[in-house]
Amino acid sequence: MSIYSFLEHEFAIPWVLQAVALAGCILVAAGVTVRRQLVAGDRGILPDEGVSVRNVLELLVAWLADMARSVMGDEYRRYFPIVGTIFFFVLVSNLMGLVPGIGGSTSDVSVTTAWALISFAVYNYVGIKTHRWKYIYQFMGPSLLEWKIGGKVFHVRLLAPVFLPLEIVLHLARILTLSVRLLANMFADHTIIAVWIALVPIAIPAIFMGLGLLIAFLQAFVFALLTMIYVGMALEEPH
Repeated sequence: MSIYSFLEHEFAIPWVLQAVALAGCILVAAGVTVRRQLVAGDRGILPDEGVSVRNVLELLVAWLADMARSVMGDEYRRYFPIVGTIFFFVLVSNLMGLVPGIGGSTSDVSVTTAWALISFAVYNYVGIKTHRWKYIYQFMGPSLLEWKIGGKVFHVRLLAPVFLPLEIVLHLARILTLSVRLLANMFADHTIIAVWIALVPIAIPAIFMGLGLLIAFLQAFVFALLTMIYVGMALEEPH
C-alpha cells in the first residue's frame, strides 16, 4: 500500500503523476522556506546555526554552481537554473523512493525519459542560439582544409558524409543513456530495499538504505553533470 493508492483507484490518477507533483511541492516548499528566511532581516546575511534546510540547500547550490562554472565557463549563470532544477528534482525523487509507502518518480521510464529529452533539447537550443547555422559544424567532423575567398575563411570538412550520420545517432543515443542509466539504478536500488524490508524489517534494510542515499545523490549528480558537459560542448566554437 502506498500513499498514491487512493487517488490512483478513485480518480485514475497514475501514481507517477502524483509522485512528480509531490516532488514538485517539496521543492517549492523548500524554496519558499529559504526565501522567507533570506528576506527576514539579518537572517539573509548570517547562516543558520547547525543543520537546516537553508544551510543544506545553500551548500548544494554553491557546490553545484562552482562545478557549473568550471564545466560551462563564464556563461554558466544563464543555464544554471535548468541544471539546478534537474539536479534537485532528480535528487528529491530518488530520496522519495527510499521511503516505504511513498516511491519516487525516477523509477518510472516516462519521467527519466522526459528529463533526458529536456536535457537534449536544452543543450541543442544553447548550441543553435550561440552559433546559429554554424552549430551543424559540430556534427560534421574536423576541418581538413581552409579556403580563403573574398576575405572570408571557409572550412572544408571532407569527412562530413561519414561524421554527420554518426554524430546524429550518437547525439540521439544520449537520450537513451541518460534515461536508462537513471532508471536502471534507481529501480534496482528501490527494489532491493523493498525486498529486504519485506524479508528482514530490522537492521539489514538500514544498510541498503544508507547505500541508497549515496546512490540517490550520485545519480542526481551524474545526470546534472552530463547536462553541464553537453551544454559546455554546445557552447564551444566548432573547429
